[in-house]
Amino acid sequence: MVDAAGIASHDRRLDLRFREAGPGDARAIAWLHADSWRHHYRGAYSDSFLEGDVAGYLAATWTERLSALDPRARTIVGELGGEVVAFAHTRLGEDATWGALLDNLHVSYELKRLGIGTRLLALTAQAVLDSAPASGLYLWVLEQNVAAQAFYAARGGACVERSAVPPPGGDPSRLNGAPMGLRYAWPDPATLLSAAE
Repeated sequence: MVDAAGIASHDRRLDLRFREAGPGDARAIAWLHADSWRHHYRGAYSDSFLEGDVAGYLAATWTERLSALDPRARTIVGELGGEVVAFAHTRLGEDATWGALLDNLHVSYELKRLGIGTRLLALTAQAVLDSAPASGLYLWVLEQNVAAQAFYAARGGACVERSAVPPPGGDPSRLNGAPMGLRYAWPDPATLLSAAE
């Protein structure tokens, strides 16, 4: 685990390295993804899933995602001391109305509020604009995750829709009740580029 002590007193731009993910990153990304879900999805996802099969489910998901070259997908990882501490996964051209889907954005729990998520959003926006300059960008966030909603709203995201959360892997037993998700959208992802400066 990365030692977060003292990071805030350093220039984070020198400490962090961002790069495109490859097949060798699947395990680290899956572990970080599972840890993030355990911290933030409790109450929406069942405890039995979060404490049991979540790691295996996400390991299989990320192994599959990163083993095949997909021209419509972009996965960016943030590394600190050679360890993956953040990632963003985007599906380009996912929706005719809303544009590219930022399907995942997770930062190591110990490194929250240091600007890493903001930088990942900017890198994601640049990847979207490089692919399709007229594309928008959107994501889904759990209704219960008010901290994430505040983060996206502070970066210009507008809440435009509310919808039921689909169960992971299509298995309803992985949900706790009927959680709702909120769509946040950026019609012009270029607005995210200046946020990271």
